[in-house]
Amino acid sequence: MPLFDNHGRSINYLRLAVTDRCNLRCFYCMPAEGISYVPKMELLTYEEMERLVRILAEMGISKVRITGGEPFVRRDLVGFLHKLVGIPGIDEVHITTNGVLTTPYVAELKAMGITSVNLSLDTFDRQRFQEITRRDEFDRVLDCFHALLDHNIPTKINAVVMEGRNTQDIVPLTELTRQYPVSVRFIEEMPFNGKGSHYPVLVWTHRKILEVLQQHYPTIEKIPDSPTSTSYNYQIPGHQGTVGIIAAFSRTFCGTCNRIRLTAQGTLKTCLYDQGVMDIKKILREGASDDLIRQAFAQAFRNRAKDGFEAEQQYRQQSVSESMSTIGG
Repeated sequence: MPLFDNHGRSINYLRLAVTDRCNLRCFYCMPAEGISYVPKMELLTYEEMERLVRILAEMGISKVRITGGEPFVRRDLVGFLHKLVGIPGIDEVHITTNGVLTTPYVAELKAMGITSVNLSLDTFDRQRFQEITRRDEFDRVLDCFHALLDHNIPTKINAVVMEGRNTQDIVPLTELTRQYPVSVRFIEEMPFNGKGSHYPVLVWTHRKILEVLQQHYPTIEKIPDSPTSTSYNYQIPGHQGTVGIIAAFSRTFCGTCNRIRLTAQGTLKTCLYDQGVMDIKKILREGASDDLIRQAFAQAFRNRAKDGFEAEQQYRQQSVSESMSTIGG
């Protein structure tokens, strides 16, 4: 049965963060010293997450993306994934990973039927990778990239475009689509770096990124986007893969948003830019029945913000200070 919010938008996509911990320290995501991680007892257990996904699947959720932090930092993740893909009503299970720990599990991910993997890779230059992530793990990420392709797992590269950091990587990353059947997606930088900083003016907007691509690839063509796509998608003649641009800061796709988020500590977010609309972990641990949990979800969906700007106005009375690692991407 289709699930809709109060603005008539279908909701069928859950982004589920399994941890707030990460083995990289990307400067746009968290400070160099890291963030204050949630104590283990405050995280949702795998059993709790499985129960919530089953309830949401009964309500109309059919697609789940596993995020973090870095999902593979959490022990026994693969066992949880096996249970997740078997939940009735869940047709797609996707993973977003930085690739550092993922390669040993790629064959098993393929065997269990993981739908696709998004690999976070902001540069194809080893030195800039270390500067951005504050870790020397480029080779392991590259190994993961090739393992995913070798096992024919549909792969997307997610690259956050940052002024003064990696704008020179737009073309080298796009060149991956020439040789490989991957989607390279350039993402506007967002203000979730754990420091509270904001951007009065975003220089590298989706429009500027497209201008750079058009300058280097004059024959680049717009291709159709899916009805709920967050990216504007393009094809370069002769290239095997595609290019996407995600207006994450400009928030041009809110009108068709079909996704909700559960953080690792059990907070429901019906918009990336809200502070969380419900503590589902508290409801769970107070012994609520499935019906009561279902009612709580339904009430939250009936009070969803119209877009990211409204969500920000409603829930943020102070400067942004969250880390993308705690939000779950």
